[in-house]
Amino acid sequence: MPTTRSERAVAPPAADTQLALEQEYVTDLYARLDAARDLAARRLRQAITSPAVSPQDLQERDATVRFQSERVTALDAAEAGLVVGRIDRVTDGALYVGRIGLAADDARTDPALVDWRAPAARPFYTATPMHPLGVVRRRHIRTRGRTVVRLDDEVIDALTAADADGLQITGEAALLAALGASRTGRMTDIVRTIQAEQDRIIRADAGGVLVVQGGPGTGKTAVALHRAAYLLYTHRERLARRGLLVVGPTPTFLRYIADVLPSLGETGVLLSGLGQLRPGVDARAEEAPEAAALKGRLEMAEVLERAVAARQVVPDAPVTVLVDGTPVRLRPVDVARVRTSARKAARLHNPGRPEFARRLVDLLAKRYADALGAGIDGGRDLFGRDDVAALRREVGGEPEVRALVQRLWPRLTAERFLREFLADPAAIAEATPGWSAADRARLHRPDGAWTVADVPLLEEADELLGSDDSAERGRAGRDHRRRLAEAQATLDLLHGSRSTDLEDGEDGEVLSAGDLLTAERLADRQRELDLRTTAERAAADRTWTFGHVVVDEAQELSPMAWRLLARRCPTRSMTVVGDVAQTGTLAGADRWAEVLDPHAAGLWRLEELTVNYRTPAEIMAVAADVLAAGGTGLTPPRSVREGGEPPEAETTGEEHLVGRVVERVVDWTAHEGTLAVVVPPSRAAAVADALSAKLAGITSGPEADSARGPVVLTPTEAKGLEFDSVLVVDPQGVLDEGVRGRNDLYVALTRATQRLAVLAPGALPAELSRLA
Repeated sequence: MPTTRSERAVAPPAADTQLALEQEYVTDLYARLDAARDLAARRLRQAITSPAVSPQDLQERDATVRFQSERVTALDAAEAGLVVGRIDRVTDGALYVGRIGLAADDARTDPALVDWRAPAARPFYTATPMHPLGVVRRRHIRTRGRTVVRLDDEVIDALTAADADGLQITGEAALLAALGASRTGRMTDIVRTIQAEQDRIIRADAGGVLVVQGGPGTGKTAVALHRAAYLLYTHRERLARRGLLVVGPTPTFLRYIADVLPSLGETGVLLSGLGQLRPGVDARAEEAPEAAALKGRLEMAEVLERAVAARQVVPDAPVTVLVDGTPVRLRPVDVARVRTSARKAARLHNPGRPEFARRLVDLLAKRYADALGAGIDGGRDLFGRDDVAALRREVGGEPEVRALVQRLWPRLTAERFLREFLADPAAIAEATPGWSAADRARLHRPDGAWTVADVPLLEEADELLGSDDSAERGRAGRDHRRRLAEAQATLDLLHGSRSTDLEDGEDGEVLSAGDLLTAERLADRQRELDLRTTAERAAADRTWTFGHVVVDEAQELSPMAWRLLARRCPTRSMTVVGDVAQTGTLAGADRWAEVLDPHAAGLWRLEELTVNYRTPAEIMAVAADVLAAGGTGLTPPRSVREGGEPPEAETTGEEHLVGRVVERVVDWTAHEGTLAVVVPPSRAAAVADALSAKLAGITSGPEADSARGPVVLTPTEAKGLEFDSVLVVDPQGVLDEGVRGRNDLYVALTRATQRLAVLAPGALPAELSRLA
């Protein structure tokens, strides 16, 4: 006899009949899916093999290839779970909701399957007994492959249901079943279980910055990714052109969420960490939190501006250069005047360099001519215009002159400029008036790899330096002239490149290639077209601006990082998700206003998620004590479920700590699901080595991947992730080593979905007295 409502949902006889009916309809939907996929694949092959003889043809073909490729990808993704469920409506009958939309045979009727993002599907997620929205029953349909294995019904309009045949509660809500399932090491979509408060945020207007504040387990990340999919569906044309960027905190996090958007049929999205957002830079080096906080201040923009200006040098004493053996002297005041003129001509450093060089060479040429006794100006002018130009070329070509220009106004890349600035204590002191000696010492770095905090500084430096594109423009002009000459030669070789008159008695004339095609148009056809996807082009272009930006764990970003992202999204169309109670960096946010007002004052709004879908109530109670001890005044989210194994703590003594960690992890590997060991940074290497010696598949740090086995993470590395089992090691060490230790411990305790244990080498911190 069935003992749970889940079992009653598939028990005979009525449930079997319902399953059979749903199976029949779902089978028909899969037939439509296969037909649509075959058609898209056929059109894709035709587009790829179609001839293209002009840039317009290539662009049209490329657009078709991209569209059909995206269509095939979306149809393939739908295979993983085509049907989400259905709603039985008071007046319009049943409407099936799925990952994608599929048309009905009769265009006048509802679609056979409506896309979950379409307006018609919204009641599936938002109808409640208080606001039924015309819905009588909501049915969640779960499939395994192409087979219906479970139905979960929720009666929305009880009065209508009581009068209708067969509309009774037949199973539990799908949400708790999904929450209780074991994790796989990869985030999955929540299309089946989107809740009303989440749906409201997912479908919110794209304008401005939408901040989603939510505690652990509230589904912030899932909501943000589904919002990205919704916006791509709703604003397809604009976002296909400008692209959508998702910024995550760590490589591990980006791996964890990588499958969500593809599972929803969206592949044209750029996922990046802040340290990888600059083309050619992979910033992963560690640095002191105090140094990172300094680099994150908004005043660093002014510091870098002063540092760039300082690279436009006026010498302290006169400078003498040799031009063809003749000494030519420049006074500091001469260089200062030339510098002032160049600064007026160009606001940015590198574009101003050619003007500085030209004016400096002009001055040197005049002084050189004076030294030869034949002035360029005035009554003694013995030179013609051609002679003057030749003299300037001679002066400008002198090695000493070129070296002088480079010394006084060097051509700089952002990487070279920042590396040299951070390595030079004198340059730092000149650019930071009013700073303490300690802060200047923190900023000083003689050498080393790039850190995440360096990336906003590199981007700011690029904005101040600009680019001297004169050489590129010269190459482009030469390339165009070459193609133009080749095109004209081709036309000249064609027979009848001139139009030919017809014989007497015939009307009109015979047109040749020369009449229909000019050399300019033929040259344009030879130009290479950029066939990369929007995401690929955006990833390679530092100046790319996105149609929408999603930022996860946004509370960690510094003010300078926000300045970078604001530059990447001038429209300020953003979705920002995070929890200020979990901020773990000195540069991060305590309040959203303090980081957003400088860049989007009056353009941002706040939504809050208050329900914890991940963490059992017993575990959340322990974490809530840590949150309360921090004195933030924030309220922890309310857990929707209880039960499972109660959290526990064990005191081991220092000498037995690592060995006990290994024993615990070995025991827990018998459980299904993912497992994480969260440790203070100082213990990460020792714990990872000990576990690797005993178990295969252990990963840690940036390479951690819980899909392969147990992982060892610091609280910072664990942000945004979830695991079935979590072992927190040395909680006092977590408190002591973190710059916001209570926030770090709060993060560590709230990663678990099923079981939590704490191992301490000594006494438990007071914040964990509930476990004692």
